[in-house]
Amino acid sequence: MEEEEGEGRVYLPGLPLAEGEELVREESAYRLFQRAQTGAPCLSFDIVHDNLGEGRTEFPLTLTLCAGTQADTAQANRLLVMKMHNLWGNKPRKETSDGETDSDSESESSGEEGEGEGDRKPRLEIAMVPHHGGINRVRVSELCAGCPVAAVWGDTGRVEVWELQQPLRAVADAQGMRRFLQEQQDRLQPLYSFTGHMGEGFALDWSPTFPGRLASGDCKRNIHVWEPVEGGTWNVDQRPYAAHSRSVEDIQWSPNEPTVFASCSADASIRVWDTRVGPSRGCMLTESGAHGSDVNVISWNRHEPFVCSGGDDGVIHVWDLRHFGDGVSVASFKLHSAPITTVEWSTAESSVVAAAGADDVLSQWDLSVERDGQGGGGDGESGLAHLPPQLLFIHQGQRDIKELHWHPQCPGLILSTALTGFDVFRTLSV
Repeated sequence: MEEEEGEGRVYLPGLPLAEGEELVREESAYRLFQRAQTGAPCLSFDIVHDNLGEGRTEFPLTLTLCAGTQADTAQANRLLVMKMHNLWGNKPRKETSDGETDSDSESESSGEEGEGEGDRKPRLEIAMVPHHGGINRVRVSELCAGCPVAAVWGDTGRVEVWELQQPLRAVADAQGMRRFLQEQQDRLQPLYSFTGHMGEGFALDWSPTFPGRLASGDCKRNIHVWEPVEGGTWNVDQRPYAAHSRSVEDIQWSPNEPTVFASCSADASIRVWDTRVGPSRGCMLTESGAHGSDVNVISWNRHEPFVCSGGDDGVIHVWDLRHFGDGVSVASFKLHSAPITTVEWSTAESSVVAAAGADDVLSQWDLSVERDGQGGGGDGESGLAHLPPQLLFIHQGQRDIKELHWHPQCPGLILSTALTGFDVFRTLSV
């Protein structure tokens, strides 16, 4: 944030801006920052695993996503497969002899030498699949090696599974895109469609340990579990898991147990289920008052027995499953001033989690950090001493943030979608 005399000070979320003040992003705090627009906003997206390798940190980066639009009319909606490529990192700034900063220094990537500005322009390819009705949530998985599919929760009350091979070939090269537009785009149909929910919903997740197993939850409090069968179809149990008393907001399968999943609800509870028992007795554990009101989102840590939750109360809670149900979270953070809309553990660092909310703030946290014995940062005048020491980073600039994901193949890289489009960034803190 810049003041009239040109000096900047740290901005804390929730504080009003004085007349003439504006927020300015500190570019040097980011290893990479890019933005993308898709026309109609996307409420949800997921990352498509590619064959470009694991642990990618060198620029330029290439990323593939699947997203769903929320257009003004039902007929205008699309399921999008996007390829973002030629994503270069920010140029580190060097201080010159006169005290000014020079942003024209070399990038971290050794491959940048000799690149002109035109060569550094980010590129976006999009293959659009017509979809009747707005898309509430998208989750991507592979039924087998090389068979990516997207589960799609629509506002029409249908949950569909779409094959992604053809749109993925379209974004791979120009010839594939021409063929897709001329021969395939208008002919694509869902691989499978389930109409057993009694209304629309948002909760949706693929099992990471059992390919093809899916769970979907609706606003009528019902959860249905899908079991894959031969021939690219599913058996969906018509008997719902129905212990929640209000809308099911989110679902997360266990990263270790193929029959166990967790759900959260507008009834303020988080529940853990086991499908081996059956829907009527499947609820094994319950945290009945997990938040003061609606629990909007949950994320199951892939390495530790922790579940993170975010609610309408703006609070982020971390729950230890070894003591689940006793009403006490192992960590709680109240930075956000509006409902939490998305939360996810880092895929690279087991102690790091990110969250965002309706206050247009995206926050990064590290649970391994503890306040030292001196009482924190000591910057009492600016208010920084009152911030939790676990807070790593605050990202702003988007309006109405809906969902974020850490890229599983690019450590530290976050993608987030909002009413204003997509942000792609990696900070110096992770």
